[in-house]
Amino acid sequence: MKKSAWGLFVLVGTLWGIPYLFTKVAVDSQTPVVLIVFLRVTLASLILIPIAHYRGVLIPAFRHWKIILVYAVGEMVLPWFFIATGQKVIPSSTTALLIATVPIFASVFAYFYGDSTVWHGKRLVGMGAGFVGIFFLVGFDGVGEGSVTAQTVAVILLLASSVLYAGSVSMVNHKLPEVSGLAINAIALLFATIIYLPTLFFVMPTPVPPAEALVSIAVLGAICTALAFIIYFQVMSHFGPARASLSVYINTVVAVLLGVILLDEKLTATMMLGIPLVLIGSYLASRKPIATPA
Repeated sequence: MKKSAWGLFVLVGTLWGIPYLFTKVAVDSQTPVVLIVFLRVTLASLILIPIAHYRGVLIPAFRHWKIILVYAVGEMVLPWFFIATGQKVIPSSTTALLIATVPIFASVFAYFYGDSTVWHGKRLVGMGAGFVGIFFLVGFDGVGEGSVTAQTVAVILLLASSVLYAGSVSMVNHKLPEVSGLAINAIALLFATIIYLPTLFFVMPTPVPPAEALVSIAVLGAICTALAFIIYFQVMSHFGPARASLSVYINTVVAVLLGVILLDEKLTATMMLGIPLVLIGSYLASRKPIATPA
């Protein structure tokens, strides 16, 4: 694997570790969740659609609009609403932990699509090490706000988001392997914008979000969505959907560090043990076994 591929792997993991911070800022500003998601997908679509059109990949991808619509719902419409809703009561570290289950679900989906190497010993050890590291990173007593019922619902929403993420990416990789990932995401973001548009009627009128919320949403749309999707599909071309999704381990490291630095979350000894486990686990789990001659 080229060093540039690993560099992109780390970069996309970093970019997708940032949203936990900015989503938390936007949610804590009392901005309605549907407005946060609508502005995010709208901005990202305005960036990606012209780029995809300029590259000549947008129009051909529209032939597969039905599959892309399903992808949009599973990758954007539902999980981004679920995650933002969950972060009303669940701290960033716990959110990152729950989303870090994506590789497990992605491996299961990959197996059903014919990739039996996901159960190879080294990759299983890597995923196991990564999950042990995740638990060290967030600690064993992460708690949220609100009632037990509210926290339970939030956890269910976040785990559902992991399943949706894994299934959506696996599906589009299997069904549309020759279609530009950039075009797929551009069209999916357009669909997400259209789907969310009527939901605004349920939260209007609403005050203009404060400056910190608007900045957070702008970062979510331009950097954490548009740019991250461009990079992610390059990573997926190198690693495959199951192993590319292992970048969530890096996401968690970034999310915890940002929580410590900017959200005043505690950096414990167990977290310091977890960081190398996460990085080593990500490396091992993404290593496809070399076939030996018969």
